[in-house]
Amino acid sequence: MQLDAIDQTLLSELRENARCPMALLARKVGLSRTAVQARITRLERDKVITGYGARIGDAYEQSQVSAHVMLTVGPKLSGPVEAALRKIPEVRSLLSISGTFDMIAIVQAGSIERLDALIDGIGLLEGVERTHTSVVLSTRFQR
Repeated sequence: MQLDAIDQTLLSELRENARCPMALLARKVGLSRTAVQARITRLERDKVITGYGARIGDAYEQSQVSAHVMLTVGPKLSGPVEAALRKIPEVRSLLSISGTFDMIAIVQAGSIERLDALIDGIGLLEGVERTHTSVVLSTRFQR
């Protein structure tokens, strides 16, 4: 599906603040509220927008320890590894990648000790052959 510049701007604004009033969105894109509502309805219908969520405050986010855990997974075991990682609430996202590793798990924990235990647990999962972890020191920007 091709999105025009107005659709892209609406998506960007909604990513920033999903509770942004329709009138403000309309002003930002130069359309009427009705036209903006119709576009958002179309984006929802076409599954471009599939839901709205909570954004976590900076103070809480900064209190967390984040890491990227690269995983090498045994042949034909990515399904069971993914299923096991889905059950771990600290795993925020799982990416399938090309290259030396097969997946990257983005994890976030409340302490270094919890992160250490989490990484050990991921390494012990059935199907995980090897891990390599990079702890995030800071976030320069995020969209």
